[in-house]
Amino acid sequence: MFAIVVYDTAVERNPKVLKICRKYLHWTQRSVFQGELTTAQYRALIAALRAVIDPDHDSIVTYTARSPEFVESTTLGVRLGGPGDIL
Repeated sequence: MFAIVVYDTAVERNPKVLKICRKYLHWTQRSVFQGELTTAQYRALIAALRAVIDPDHDSIVTYTARSPEFVESTTLGVRLGGPGDIL
């Protein structure tokens, strides 16, 4: 599946969330990651994120599609991130 993760977390939790997202996905823009995952990888990503956030204050939104071909995107201005090596 193709996944997009967008997060808005407290400053003290940003590094942990960033590290988890980089483990599974490509950095796209500031707090946005995307990439292809298996169902097991997606579940592991969600479990890892759930373990580090405060659900009363942080927000993480995920979007999934069967493949990137089903997602249309347009970039205005500087294109940040992009597909690179996943750590």
